[in-house]
Amino acid sequence: MNVKVEHLMTRVVVTSEAHRTVRHIREIMEKNSVSALPIVSADGQPLGIVSTTDLLPELEENTAVGQIMTKNIYTISMYGDVSTAARVMRNHRIHRLIVTDENRVVGILSAFDLLKVMEDHRYIEDKANPS
Repeated sequence: MNVKVEHLMTRVVVTSEAHRTVRHIREIMEKNSVSALPIVSADGQPLGIVSTTDLLPELEENTAVGQIMTKNIYTISMYGDVSTAARVMRNHRIHRLIVTDENRVVGILSAFDLLKVMEDHRYIEDKANPS
């Protein structure tokens, strides 16, 4: 299987900056119907990620997201293999990888995106070997 990350990743990625508040992040996530946001520097380099599970109800609304974001992030090149992405996600028990090109965020790859490969593979396999 030679599927590259760039063929599965979500290309339109909503990002934010570390100085933004929890309230702002909640609003962006709700408005865009996303469950995670990469946090980036001014030049688009990944600094962290915030997911809905990080946004606990008891957090102060004006807390800077840089204080609560996950800083130990995993990235993958958009030209990387999907099998590598799956291995990183499984080994680190994470649901998303930030996709980069020249150290800038260009996409996001979720575990659900990886399921597309399995669905497509099964469909081709079933079609080739009808029961």
